[in-house]
Amino acid sequence: MESQFGLVHLWTQGDIVIRSTAVLLLLMSLASWIVIVIKALDVIKYKQLAVRAADFWHSEDFAAGLAKLGADPDNPFRQLALEGREATAHHRNTRAHLHDTLDVSDWVSRCLRNTIDEFSARLQSGLAILASVGSTAPFVGLFGTVWGIYHALLSIGASGQASIDQVAGPVGESLVMTALGLAVAIPAVLGYNALVRGNKFILIKLGSFTHDLHAYFVTGARVPTGGDSNIVTMKKA
Repeated sequence: MESQFGLVHLWTQGDIVIRSTAVLLLLMSLASWIVIVIKALDVIKYKQLAVRAADFWHSEDFAAGLAKLGADPDNPFRQLALEGREATAHHRNTRAHLHDTLDVSDWVSRCLRNTIDEFSARLQSGLAILASVGSTAPFVGLFGTVWGIYHALLSIGASGQASIDQVAGPVGESLVMTALGLAVAIPAVLGYNALVRGNKFILIKLGSFTHDLHAYFVTGARVPTGGDSNIVTMKKA
C-alpha cells in the first residue's frame, strides 16, 4: 500500500507545476554540484602550479625555468613566462619609430595584463551559476510550497474535512518544497564562497609572479625580497 506521506506521495499527487518545480530544483542542484566539483579540481591544480612556480626563479637561465614550470599548456605561469618573452622579443625587433610611442616596460606590462585577464575570466567561469542557484533556489522552493498549500487547502475545503490529520499531511508535504530549495541553495552558496577564496589566492600568486616577470624582462633581474638571497640570477631568454 502506497504511503500517504513523503516525497513519493507528493510527486504522485502533485500537479504539473509541483513536478516541474521539483525537476527544476533537481537540475539546479546537479548544475551547482558539477560546477563545484570541476572548479574545485581546477583550484587544487592551480595551487599546485603556484607552488611549483616558486622554483622558476631558482634556475640558471630562462629555458631551465620553463622546464621547471612543466609542459602543461594550460599552466598560467608558463603562459605568462612565454608571453613575456615573446613581448620582449617583439619589442626588440620593432622599428625604432614605434619605440617612441610605447616603451618596453609598457609593452610587456600590457601583454602580461592581457594574459592575466584572459586567465581570470576562465577562472571565474561557472561561478555565476552558483550565485544564481544560491540566490534563486529558496524562492523556487517557496513557490512550490505556496502552490502546494493552495491546492491542498482547496482539496481539504472541497472534502469538508478540516481536522488536523487532514491538514497536516498535505500542508507538511508542501513545506518539503521549501526544504528542498534550501538544500539546493546552501551547497551552492558555500561552494561559491570557497571557490572565490581559492581563486583569490591563485590570482594573488599570479600577480606576484607577473610583477617579477615584468621586472626580469625590463631590467634583467627579479625584484629581490627578504627571502630571495639564494636565488640565482637567470640569464636572458
